[in-house]
Amino acid sequence: MGRRTTATLADGREILYFDLPGAPDRVLTDPRELDPVSTASQLRHDPALDEWVVLASHRQNRTFLPPADECPLCPSRDGRHTEVPSPDYDVVVFENRFPSLSTHADPVEAVLPELVASAPGIGRCEVVCFTSDHNAAFATLSPTHARLVVEAWADRTTELSALPGVAQVFCFENRGAAIGVTLAHPHGQIYAYPFVTPRTRQMLASAAAHAERTGTNLFADLLAGERKAGTRVVAANEHWTAFVPAAARWPVEVHLYPHRRVPAIPALSDAERDAFTLLYLDVLRRFDALHDRPLPYIAAWHQAPAGPGAEHAYLHLQLSSIQRSADKLKYLAGSESGMGVFITDVLPEDVARRLRSV
Repeated sequence: MGRRTTATLADGREILYFDLPGAPDRVLTDPRELDPVSTASQLRHDPALDEWVVLASHRQNRTFLPPADECPLCPSRDGRHTEVPSPDYDVVVFENRFPSLSTHADPVEAVLPELVASAPGIGRCEVVCFTSDHNAAFATLSPTHARLVVEAWADRTTELSALPGVAQVFCFENRGAAIGVTLAHPHGQIYAYPFVTPRTRQMLASAAAHAERTGTNLFADLLAGERKAGTRVVAANEHWTAFVPAAARWPVEVHLYPHRRVPAIPALSDAERDAFTLLYLDVLRRFDALHDRPLPYIAAWHQAPAGPGAEHAYLHLQLSSIQRSADKLKYLAGSESGMGVFITDVLPEDVARRLRSV
């Protein structure tokens, strides 16, 4: 679908244009003079939780909420040069200028070698600009344009998964100042981790235990159960179902599952990608209609990692918001932050009913 063009930014970072049919050729030369990208990221292993922590102190000075006329994700126009050299684009992906992980991460010294393992922060972080329109949102994209974003996710998942040392690829979007975004331009990110993330490890371990006990796939059973119950289903089509999970943690939380079990975005058929695009736009617009204002959210793709456990994976998207009412946010306080036990103030069935009604 469309055309893909690859170029290099002034500091050596890769940039990729994904364009719809008929789009003009893009400007590929970056005239800026840029400092080298930091390669100081490192990993430290927390032995108490058996989790890796990424340390990237250079990100403290990254660009923070610039005015619209100084947005680095807008196209380069009227003599102002940004991260995107071309004066327009459809969808563009480039390596993050302030990466949490780097393919060129420096060697590190151990801090507590007997207890805390250390390693270079090997990996890759990319920015995905959904549109050149600074005032747009994913929810306002046309189906054709949003479908191009899905193609970009699939392309990057395939390429990043093939990089040496990459164990998991995570496509996501943070939307809204309440979530903590540092750039208002509609965009998402992709992380290529050198380890399997704690959430994925836990989910796959649960799925493995379920398979041993029942002989079936946990995620397929969850989807079948929600479709049969119907009370928490928000919307559905031939290939996908969107539902509020029965044990939802967030004030507004919807999971989108394909009806056919696939491990990752690249495995989706054209028909499944088309159907996802339409359903996702529908759900995002319901989110914004819930309180008649743009809802802050995190959209997180759960894909199969490389290696053991991947056979239990089931691709799905988790969409969640901390907005618990029109004028109140949910904060992670004592029970959630201290013990990891979520306490919710709304019933999932009520959230699903409200989303269906808007």
